[in-house]
Amino acid sequence: MKLYIVEDDLTLAGELVRLCGRWGFEAVHALRFREIQEEFQEVRPDLVLMDINLPFYDGFYWCEKIREISRVPVLFLSSRDQNADKIMGMAAGGDDYMEKPFDPELLLVKIRSMLRRAYEYRESQRTVLAEQVFLEDGVVYGPDHKEELTPSERKIMEVLIRERGRTVTREELMQVLWNTDEFVTDASLTVLVSRLRARLARVAGDRELIGTKKGTGYYIR
Repeated sequence: MKLYIVEDDLTLAGELVRLCGRWGFEAVHALRFREIQEEFQEVRPDLVLMDINLPFYDGFYWCEKIREISRVPVLFLSSRDQNADKIMGMAAGGDDYMEKPFDPELLLVKIRSMLRRAYEYRESQRTVLAEQVFLEDGVVYGPDHKEELTPSERKIMEVLIRERGRTVTREELMQVLWNTDEFVTDASLTVLVSRLRARLARVAGDRELIGTKKGTGYYIR
């Protein structure tokens, strides 16, 4: 597995590359901070570690640019510890967020967990969500459009489909998504579900596929 490290502190970036190498990953760090999207396409990584405070454009901007071309997992690493920043990270398309300074062992757990969620083998199975709308291999297909889900969005859909017929609580979803995390807030999950609903709406039109039970959680209609 290859990791792409977008960190302008080159000392820290070098340390992260060495850490990843000791853990058995191939890792490269960004060099062209005006051209992160282009460099990402050249590197073709399996996971991105993204700082927020960067030269020229911030990490939120570059996460959104990566999301235009890829659903690769993105883990934000930042010294910014405000909930608003964490929520913005989710809204930009990120999958997880870790504050600096961080415990290297915890970082390893997060990386392995994200890679496992994104790339573990799954038998190809088509799930019908509505008339002419179905999910297969992390892609939602409609009559005229398709949307590839991010790893976090895919995990939400997997849980909701598996538990079809009942409401999945917000606490259950947060445990599945971030069971090693300490930062998670209700707002982070709300942003993720809203992002997923918007993606589904582009395929299914005015049919709302994810229902809400107020104060409890979500279900597939």
